[in-house]
Amino acid sequence: MEGSVLDQPVAGRFVGTEHRYPVRVYFEDTDLSGLVYHANYLRFMERARSDMLRVAGVDQRTAFEAGEGAYAVADLQLRYVRPARLDDALLVVSRLIQVRAASVVIHQQVRREAQVLTDATVTAALVAPSGRPRRQPAAWTTIFRQLLPQEDSQ
Repeated sequence: MEGSVLDQPVAGRFVGTEHRYPVRVYFEDTDLSGLVYHANYLRFMERARSDMLRVAGVDQRTAFEAGEGAYAVADLQLRYVRPARLDDALLVVSRLIQVRAASVVIHQQVRREAQVLTDATVTAALVAPSGRPRRQPAAWTTIFRQLLPQEDSQ
């Protein structure tokens, strides 16, 4: 399948139902104090979410180009715990926690080794070109439901 999404290099991968996306902190990510500028954590998490969808098989680009809409952040809860610094090797860990008709809720953490640096819960809603929410394609919700952590049956 030459030229397909499957041919493209992918930075992240799934480990069970968790998506793991590595990030290196570069000079451009930091502020004058040498710490990662607060808004750049959002960039790291956005890249990880996009990569998670791509790796899972959700083709956002084709849907967008067909006029079916795109995901937009509808809600964001974010807590900064510790700072990251120049040249830190970080890992953005993402996992789906809820699937709704027109949105998904994703828990994300930016980590440096075992330390949580940033903790977030993001609601991404599918919106039509008009800006109104729309139902996610059934194929996508099927993929998302498979990525929900399984509850213990005990």
